[in-house]
Amino acid sequence: MDDFLKELRNNHHNFDKGKLTDYVPEEPFTFFKKWYKEAFEFQKEANAMSLSTVGADGKPSSRIVYLKELSDQGFIFFTNYQSHKGTDIEANPYVSLLFFWPELERQVRVEGRAEKIPAAESDDYFKSRPRSSQLGAWASQQSRKLVSRAKLEEKIHQLNIQFPTTVPRPENWGGYIVFAEKIEFWQGRPSRLHDRIVYELENNQWAIYRINP
Repeated sequence: MDDFLKELRNNHHNFDKGKLTDYVPEEPFTFFKKWYKEAFEFQKEANAMSLSTVGADGKPSSRIVYLKELSDQGFIFFTNYQSHKGTDIEANPYVSLLFFWPELERQVRVEGRAEKIPAAESDDYFKSRPRSSQLGAWASQQSRKLVSRAKLEEKIHQLNIQFPTTVPRPENWGGYIVFAEKIEFWQGRPSRLHDRIVYELENNQWAIYRINP
């Protein structure tokens, strides 16, 4: 085995920055907001989350996206609806999100159903984006093969001429909300005896329980 891989095997970090008591909020979003605010103070890009989808072919796929809004119903992100993730969600709306905050030795895992948000809400967010990002949403056929970087840059140049002032939102770009059905809060603990508390939606009520590390 490569020496570097041997070093990885022996890299045992002892988690000791926190614990989870049994006194937690009755619903998960209050809990998440508290942890998110703490993560925002200690970690860069605390809103980065891994989005996992499964396509019509049954194959899983993961990528990092950014949490842009949080409601009492779910987690909102924006993307190209014709991207790999968009076509996966069209075929199978059940997804998983994972927030990893190593500075606090915490993870939050979300399982739920993704749905497109109303077009007006996507319009509002699109208007807030920098012009360069707005043009990029038009230029990129996300996840499809690209002949060359030069072709993409030429498309941006053409779009700058086409839209000299306001850039409208493309119909194939917008937001999704993930309606959470299960949320797990993970806090690293010594000896790998981690704290794991799960909220699971049952008959429109949140059941709360611990699971083994």
